[in-house]
Amino acid sequence: MFRVISQIFNKSNKDLRKRIVFTLACLGIFCLGTTITIPWAKEIYSDLGFLEIFNLMSGGGLRTFSIFALGVSPYITAQIITQLLQMDILPYFKELKEQGYTGRQKINKITRYLGIIFAFIQAYAIIVFYMKGASSVAMLKTALVMTAGTAFLLWIGDQITQKGIGNGQSLLIMAGIVQSMPNIFKSAFQSLVTSGSYTTGVGSVLFGLFVLLYLVIIIGIIWITLAERRIPIQYANRTASAYGAKQSFLPIKINSAGVMPVIFASILTTIPATVVQLTGKKAAIEFVKKYIVYTTPVGFALYIVLIIFFGYFYTFLSMNPEEMSKDLNERGGYIPGVRPGKDTSDYISNSLGKLTLVGSLFLVVLAGLPVIVSNFTKLPSSVTVGGTGILIVVGVAIETYKQIESSLISRSYSERRKRLK
Repeated sequence: MFRVISQIFNKSNKDLRKRIVFTLACLGIFCLGTTITIPWAKEIYSDLGFLEIFNLMSGGGLRTFSIFALGVSPYITAQIITQLLQMDILPYFKELKEQGYTGRQKINKITRYLGIIFAFIQAYAIIVFYMKGASSVAMLKTALVMTAGTAFLLWIGDQITQKGIGNGQSLLIMAGIVQSMPNIFKSAFQSLVTSGSYTTGVGSVLFGLFVLLYLVIIIGIIWITLAERRIPIQYANRTASAYGAKQSFLPIKINSAGVMPVIFASILTTIPATVVQLTGKKAAIEFVKKYIVYTTPVGFALYIVLIIFFGYFYTFLSMNPEEMSKDLNERGGYIPGVRPGKDTSDYISNSLGKLTLVGSLFLVVLAGLPVIVSNFTKLPSSVTVGGTGILIVVGVAIETYKQIESSLISRSYSERRKRLK
């Protein structure tokens, strides 16, 4: 890592430094925008429920109704939907996927339009629920401002991807989460050390353990994010000597689904609470509070089951073993000791299933920690231990670091070729 940092400041990598500075400037604009609130909209003091994760991604802007209140979450929702539609659900999207670069460009364009439409719908739904009593004109103006903010962030994200470093949309989400994290440690310090609930010595030790636990979780996330199983692959038309005896592998990550299972599970377990609050029926409200909300024992068990279910669902949807086997066979590749076709598909499916179980259980621990800590400690609800936010931050940071490292290696290789000439 230190070697990469030293290379960035090398005179020959001036262009890369400009790209990094441009990226940081764009992220600074985002962070500044999250502090600019819509004047006629009031801060949300009630529980956000499943919207809490979107509030985290927007740097806390949703709770304060900032101009970037929605962040890029509507675009992420649109992206998930278009990805699902490409899985042989709509023939048109599958055809676009098979068209290569041209098809991807069309899909990206459709995703952006869908993201802006979802932004307006999501903004208006939030406003109707949390701005009760406001006039129709004020609601419409607020929805338009929030939609415009999301559209502007999509443009900034594209600029980062094209002129900066890393994936623009992912970096904006990461920036929002990182921006919210200092408040977590501030609240934890106040609750443990300065609130008077514990003596100064005991509180300081507990706060130290809190920080240590965070570091352990980050290390665990890095390990899980980078961990993968490499299935050996051989090709009928290649010889080991021709390729320097290098072995080919089919890499399968332990957590191929990323953070998506937790997002899906959070939405499904908390939407009923929002719906019954709108209906106002006491019996329905009590039922949801007792059996659905994930802060209760039954709701928490349901939450865990849903995370594991969506872990398998999303993994096998995005990594189809039959398609992987077919693609491998078309390229003349095979797994040693395994017959091509159905046997290869079954082998990949079995390996993917075992790895997904480990990854899903890790997600259960990560998503369950904030609930357990809030229920069994005196820490305020704003203080989270673990959670999906850190998983997103670590994942984006690793991918951005890999891109910078790859860029440096490519530049170094080009310089060597010039010297040889």
